[in-house]
Amino acid sequence: MALLIPFAAPLQALARVRSDQVRGGGVDDVLPPLPPLPNLAALIAQSTPVERDDGDEWSLTPPHERALARALGWSGSDGQLPFAARAARADGLDSGDVAVGLVTPSHWHLGTDQVSLVDPAALVLAEDESHALFDAVLPTFTSEGFGFAYGAADRWYLLHESLAELATASLDRVIGRNVDRWLGSQPAARRLRRLQSEVQMLLYEHPVNAAREARGLLPVNSFWLSGCGVAQPERRAGPDVDLRLRAAALAGDAAGWVRAWETLDAGPLAVLLAAAQRGEPVELVLCGERSSVVLASRPRRWWQRIAARWAAPPSPLPLLEAL
Repeated sequence: MALLIPFAAPLQALARVRSDQVRGGGVDDVLPPLPPLPNLAALIAQSTPVERDDGDEWSLTPPHERALARALGWSGSDGQLPFAARAARADGLDSGDVAVGLVTPSHWHLGTDQVSLVDPAALVLAEDESHALFDAVLPTFTSEGFGFAYGAADRWYLLHESLAELATASLDRVIGRNVDRWLGSQPAARRLRRLQSEVQMLLYEHPVNAAREARGLLPVNSFWLSGCGVAQPERRAGPDVDLRLRAAALAGDAAGWVRAWETLDAGPLAVLLAAAQRGEPVELVLCGERSSVVLASRPRRWWQRIAARWAAPPSPLPLLEAL
């Protein structure tokens, strides 16, 4: 059994502490205290760190995507892991040997000093709306030689050989942040920035957006491209990925993030702990915004199991803060 938990660390994922966003005060000003997480603490106590991936919060690929790629046996540099091709295959699209990029219909919010990308889940884009917008921008991409395919309301796909080596930032890096920081500078990226501008003009007065705004909904005014690359074989089934911390972390919702941790501890982590206590091999992959750690259960002798019943498990907070 293997479980991968993105946004497990509060330091960046929850607080969203950035030098260009926070003036004065420290992390302690915004971090809530973690509640007791007995199953997580017990798992940490009887596991051994077997792999650690250290980085920073400015990498294009976040630690949870890097960890999943390693588990699948993929290779690729930062921002060049083929998650788009994997998603396209799940949507029933066979890209063959052609590189694929995930096009996410998005709302870019114009603030006083930056343009930020709103979580696409907040759009609640209906299938008929998405199809109409897809059809509107289709000629823009095909006229440039791109293949363009519909996957789902929030997933469109670009297909082109130029995407094979294009490094792009994951949506999980960009949501709620200044998009300029994450737009690439390679020739292929500059070409796509031009296409983004053309798509933004097409969508500006589209009837779907006019109708959405009349209903008080956010318009779809741009897109984000991510996960580019050619499909790679998967060495083995990847770990289960539990995303329940994601939405609250990206929104900076401290109370929601804490509640999500409590349900995670009472649910999947309790199941994982029970398996470990039965002597089954289990892995827990904890991922922050900078780093990740793989914890593997270790067999314990009878006297160690008895001693563990009386010993207080360590707090998981130091381990999480190091991510």
